[in-house]
Amino acid sequence: MRYPGTGKDLIESGMLEDDIRISGFEISFSLIFQKDNDPFLKSVVKAAETALRTYIDPNIVAHIHTKFVKQNIQSPISNHQSPIHAKHIIAIHSGKGGVGKSTVTANLAVALAQQGYRVGLLDADIHGPSMPKMFHTEECRPFSVEEEGRTLIEPIEQYGVKMLSIGFFVNPEQAVIWRGGMASNAIKQLIEDAHWGELDYFLIDLPPGTSDIHLTLISELQLTGVIVVTTPQPVALVDARKGVEMFRNEKVNVPILGLIENMAWFTPAELPENRYYIFGKDGGKELADELQIPLLGQIPLVQSIREGGDEGTPIALQAGHPAAAAFEKICRALQN
Repeated sequence: MRYPGTGKDLIESGMLEDDIRISGFEISFSLIFQKDNDPFLKSVVKAAETALRTYIDPNIVAHIHTKFVKQNIQSPISNHQSPIHAKHIIAIHSGKGGVGKSTVTANLAVALAQQGYRVGLLDADIHGPSMPKMFHTEECRPFSVEEEGRTLIEPIEQYGVKMLSIGFFVNPEQAVIWRGGMASNAIKQLIEDAHWGELDYFLIDLPPGTSDIHLTLISELQLTGVIVVTTPQPVALVDARKGVEMFRNEKVNVPILGLIENMAWFTPAELPENRYYIFGKDGGKELADELQIPLLGQIPLVQSIREGGDEGTPIALQAGHPAAAAFEKICRALQN
């Protein structure tokens, strides 16, 4: 069986400890994880138990212990402790623009905050910052605070989410024309010189594609993992695959928490039971199966989600709404 975050075999990944003991129908061994909050810990242990009963004998009694390396294994380009104090640091990525990555990120942040978690959100899409509009905070301007002898930027808080975006510091009517180094330095400042405080979840809305900003964030932060957003359309799936392979590259080595298929089908308000597969059917689901990564959810293309983003009131604020339920389901998947 394979570890979902990298797609590699458990043995190949060095996750199986050399302490296997067999006594009749009882078997015990240990699995080694990088850290005690590994997002796949429970699912991997459960899958191992199922595999033993399926492929060896249904009467097998498995005693699977978990161990953790003393120090977190970091990416080769990461060489210092993360400046963000959060239990989970999750990047949201898309291979191309226009698939709804920012809309998904905004709604996930709000859904987590609605469930009582302390949530931070970094809009790292320097050239196309959209979070100020999606949170109805376009007129807001962060101020500075003194903390332990340092002057820090105080994030804007809306709907229970602490947020920073380059959109708060530039004219929204002008394009941000910066070279890679300038953009990366701006992102580093929003991370290191901000008063984020203690968080449960820190979400990062990445720029589409691959760039210096991606490498900067990977080197600055110890990411829990990345979520890839795509539509079921073949042209989007090609770029989503590239994104997965980038994070799986041995020089990057960031776990893939799963894939979200956005705009999975169109449901008109007057026919809520109907589904029209405008961009193709189950393309994201099939890609997740092929790459052996979890499918976190399929989000329909409905008018209320678009309206919520444009009006600055994410649909996740409306508890009980069918569209909000899709994001709540994804949040539960992340916590399992």
